[in-house]
Amino acid sequence: MKKLSIGIIGCGTIGSELAWASTGVLKGKIEVVALYDTKNEKSEKLSRTLKKSVAVGSMEDLFKRADLIVESASSAVSLEIVKKAIEKSKTVLVMSVGGLIASAGLLEEARKKGVNVYFPSGAVCGIDGLKAAGISKIEKVTLTTRKPLRGLEGAPYLKEKNIDINAVTGEKVLFEGSAEEAVKGFPKNINVASILSLAGIGRKRTGVRIITSPEYTKNSHEVEISGDFGKITTRTENVPSPRNPKTSALAILSAIVTLEGIADSVRMGT
Repeated sequence: MKKLSIGIIGCGTIGSELAWASTGVLKGKIEVVALYDTKNEKSEKLSRTLKKSVAVGSMEDLFKRADLIVESASSAVSLEIVKKAIEKSKTVLVMSVGGLIASAGLLEEARKKGVNVYFPSGAVCGIDGLKAAGISKIEKVTLTTRKPLRGLEGAPYLKEKNIDINAVTGEKVLFEGSAEEAVKGFPKNINVASILSLAGIGRKRTGVRIITSPEYTKNSHEVEISGDFGKITTRTENVPSPRNPKTSALAILSAIVTLEGIADSVRMGT
């Protein structure tokens, strides 16, 4: 089996874990040939841990070297990266799905050009069922997310509403609205809302509630889907990544298994 040559953009928690997986569970299936981060020291440091010289000085250099582009930077740049991948006919895996929540037209362009764009299920379960349900008629999709206080620090919505997250003393519903609004207010915290929107009934019709409490130590996501097919209810309780409380460990594992699926000829699920 020929190894997939991958380039990783963004060398933070997720990018690092995916790079290390290339020498672990994905060894023999993928090979990291390029690493890029706007902070050069991060890509250089990660490159040294891989014991190979793969840090590059620009995104352009990375696109030249790799066949598969992994975006693990941020929702602020994921749209630009996908556009470039489509332009250069490169397969791309997107972690910061929030940056593409309003870009159905761009994904249609990828389909027309035959460019593969992959979105891992991330920190939520039920995406297979949601996609299958979409073949019939879906009436409602609702996501209820519970996160520890630390996992929500710095969210624009908190600043906008003048909410001091550290002053929360009990269980509190911080937000209730559409996935579109949730992604704007919590761009680093609610990628699950984006993947649900893209796989289901869209960003305006997908409902989101975000709840927090000093008692919460894990991220959890409850998804309710109803329609002509019946009803689906899932609950996923995630352990935060020890390196970054804003990232669920399952989101990293989901990305790893997605890469494994791309490299494998046998595929499970839809």
